[in-house]
Amino acid sequence: MSRPVIVFAGAVYPGQFGRLCDYLREAGLAETYFLTTPGHRARNRDRGAHVLEFRPDGPITDGTGYYYAAKPERSARIGRGLLEALRTLQAQRPIDVVVAHSLWGAPHFLYGEIDAAIVSYIEFPSYRAHGWDPAYPPDAAQRMADRNTEMLHFHQALNSDLVLCPSHHAKRMFPEALQGRIEVQMEGFEIEPVPRAEPAAAPEPAVRPFTIGFAARDLSSAKGFDIYMRLAERIAAEAGPVPRFVAFGGAGVATYGYEEQWVAREYGGAVASFRDHLLRLHPRAAALVEFPGPLPYADFARALGQVDLFLYPLRHGVANWGLVEILARGGCVIAPDRGYAAELILDDVNGRLLPDGDEAWLQEIRALRADPARRLRYGRAAQVLAREFRLEAVAPRYLRLFRQAVERRRARLAQG
Repeated sequence: MSRPVIVFAGAVYPGQFGRLCDYLREAGLAETYFLTTPGHRARNRDRGAHVLEFRPDGPITDGTGYYYAAKPERSARIGRGLLEALRTLQAQRPIDVVVAHSLWGAPHFLYGEIDAAIVSYIEFPSYRAHGWDPAYPPDAAQRMADRNTEMLHFHQALNSDLVLCPSHHAKRMFPEALQGRIEVQMEGFEIEPVPRAEPAAAPEPAVRPFTIGFAARDLSSAKGFDIYMRLAERIAAEAGPVPRFVAFGGAGVATYGYEEQWVAREYGGAVASFRDHLLRLHPRAAALVEFPGPLPYADFARALGQVDLFLYPLRHGVANWGLVEILARGGCVIAPDRGYAAELILDDVNGRLLPDGDEAWLQEIRALRADPARRLRYGRAAQVLAREFRLEAVAPRYLRLFRQAVERRRARLAQG
């Protein structure tokens, strides 16, 4: 398999693995294709003829269907369309590997039906395993629906030639009997750092206030946004120059928890989002924290470079690409000493890892605020360590994993 033929599958393009697909092709490392839905293909025709379409067997975003089995039903509609598209493509040329997103490119109809190794990417097995804030728990119906998703993922872990997940933290969420079938590999990134100015020897509040930031896709409980707001409230009450606070992320968007549903029940529509609930809860912080909202990517990159210290009090998560973005841009980060964040940050090397608890975090915020040289040291180390997630670094690792999947399939077929 000197130059393998690899087909990536997902309802959204570029989405998961889109840029990896493009990179492997552009670099001549593999002959790659990306199967996506007709709308995404139409919007990305200029990306190349390797972007192909599959047609799900019915609607996948209309919200109809049996509540408890909605995700498996959606996956079945996707899987049936994917099977037909792969059969058509395979009639034109042999395929070595199919790499499918576990839900948006669900491969469970492919087993035994196509002549290719099947790799399933599973971000995490279920929300039950992922965890949620006990202050905002799911109701019984949501917990039962979660079991069906878990069943789908365990089936894929058992039948795929290889399973990929983005972190060791995610891998440990699977039953021990399945973990031997799972490899850990974060996807690749293309992040060009915006140069950071050398920090002044001392804070210059008259020129630019010391800036404490939060950055994640969503302003959610899972990402610890409520902790950020609580810390901002306490810092704002301290003596001395008041820092600038800025929180990048969406309010009222889909999250990895159930806090938005709690807000809807608690306020009956009078409060729009979890963020707005926290603004009511922390009036000092509400008067200070800036919310830039959605920004063009170049503007977002520049804005990250104006943050002196990032708080990343992650509660639940298995691979947050936002954290990689911060580190790759030389951000100084405080994060929890557990879970996924502890896989990216080495304490006192490229950031700080702290136990849960406001006092420890407040003490370290004060110390780092007064120590620009240490912040710079962490940021530079973060940029160095983040290089291992660049596309050119991860591409050879992915190829080794795909070859491993092919060998596993050959061995399985040889055993009958």
